[in-house]
Amino acid sequence: MSPTVEDSISLPAPVLAAYSYCETVTGSEARNFAYGIRLLPVAERRAMSALYAFSRRVDDIGDGTLAPEVKADRLGATRDILDRIRDGKVDEDDTDPVAVALADAARRFPIPLGGLDELIDGVLMDVKGVTYETWDDLKLYCRCVAGAIGRLSLGIFGPAPGAPQTEKAAEYADTLGLALQLTNILRDVREDAGNGRTYLPADDLAKFGCSDGFDGPHPPAGSDFPGLVHFEVRRARALFAEGYRLLPMLDRRSGACVAAMAGIYRRLLDRIERDPLAVLRGRVSLPGHEKAYVAVRGLSGFDARQIGRQAGRRRT
Repeated sequence: MSPTVEDSISLPAPVLAAYSYCETVTGSEARNFAYGIRLLPVAERRAMSALYAFSRRVDDIGDGTLAPEVKADRLGATRDILDRIRDGKVDEDDTDPVAVALADAARRFPIPLGGLDELIDGVLMDVKGVTYETWDDLKLYCRCVAGAIGRLSLGIFGPAPGAPQTEKAAEYADTLGLALQLTNILRDVREDAGNGRTYLPADDLAKFGCSDGFDGPHPPAGSDFPGLVHFEVRRARALFAEGYRLLPMLDRRSGACVAAMAGIYRRLLDRIERDPLAVLRGRVSLPGHEKAYVAVRGLSGFDARQIGRQAGRRRT
């Protein structure tokens, strides 16, 4: 009997249905994320889908058109659901499938649910219209909305037994989350501007003459927009280089999952670097065949082995 069948039999029907709902949400709303987690064993994949579905709910509240005070109330209600999950008060027949799935995942894996509180805190920053003067300011936001997801994910697939230096695994997962989020910010700079949001640090914008913002397909007059993008790309690459040190600490399939997700964003970063103005013309994305190639590369373990060799050279 396959592991998938065994695991399905062991779960009550309402819990299976709840996971199925979360997997549908993940597949339709997060194609980059879905490419990575499909490489995981079934139990871990379901748990990651539950984690994504809850996170998506939080993000959708922040990105919606409701008044700020209504958004804050809904985020508070979402935190109440998280408290019920934490306290073991969500039953399998609860009417909220995301809560049912996440509660089951939290019973099966040591998920640090406080990371979801951090995500809510980060989205509240968006609701309040917080802006970021420096990279250190933005880094705090990125740790809430993305670094926390890295640490939550590590609770599901964890370091492999016997892996070296696993005491730094959470730090590397957090840093990799920052790299992904900074890539997102670069990709979505015009879309965010259209929604009245500017995430790039004000001092970076001023340095490259971009303080007037991005409200069209052209950069501000007299600015060095390509210089700004290349500056942020270098920052993101340094974060990727540090965060990738997590890969040799993971088992083969978990490492493949992380390598696939991170690899897709690394390639997005490459595209942005080659044509910085593309992010003002529209959304930069990868075709499906390129995402599939990145997934196969991750499953082969190539990235993990390469990074393991680099880490070994650094220690000698």
